[in-house]
Amino acid sequence: MSELLSFHYDVDGENFTSAGQASVRVKKNLRQLGVDPETIRRVSIAMYEGEINMVIHANGGVADVEVDDTGITIILADNGPGIADIEKAMQEGYSTARDEVRSLGFGAGMGLPNMKRYTDDMKIESEPGKGTTVTMRVNF
Repeated sequence: MSELLSFHYDVDGENFTSAGQASVRVKKNLRQLGVDPETIRRVSIAMYEGEINMVIHANGGVADVEVDDTGITIILADNGPGIADIEKAMQEGYSTARDEVRSLGFGAGMGLPNMKRYTDDMKIESEPGKGTTVTMRVNF
């Protein structure tokens, strides 16, 4: 693959049942491209966790995925409330999810730690009141 392939998805923040649709589509596209199953698994987990976070905390957002000769870059962006303390948010078990979200089985505080765990590089840019952009990279 000598050219960059890009995929764009809107993440609906209104409905938990639609959360994860973008990661399922990416998984399908990566399989069609012949990407190895372990890389697909890592990308799918990281992207799903990010989608759920956008639904829980930011009323949705957008996901852009770029595939090049060396790996896959995932860019998740929202216009939500932002993350006030990124270091704290990266701690396993820390969550600001509402009780009704937790009652659905989400918001256990593992989203960001899992996103980092399953990627080779992750960068979070966030400004309270303006939103968050998470850029993740999984290398081949």
